[in-house]
Amino acid sequence: MEYSGERRGFNSPLNVGETYDVTIEDVGREGDGITRVEGFVVFVPNTKKGDTVKIRVTKVSRRVGFAEVVAE
Repeated sequence: MEYSGERRGFNSPLNVGETYDVTIEDVGREGDGITRVEGFVVFVPNTKKGDTVKIRVTKVSRRVGFAEVVAE
């Protein structure tokens, strides 16, 4: 599977480097918080359900995105 984290991913509304204000909706099996941006699933480490945070997109794959917290 080839992956390019720097380009807009397929049907993804996300671009690497963009920031969003989000609320963490759930927690994945690896312990990362899960939110959605325009319906697209984004994993955010070091968050828990109910957190409201500002995130920056770090990677985009075919089905999901990854982000880091930049402000709480």
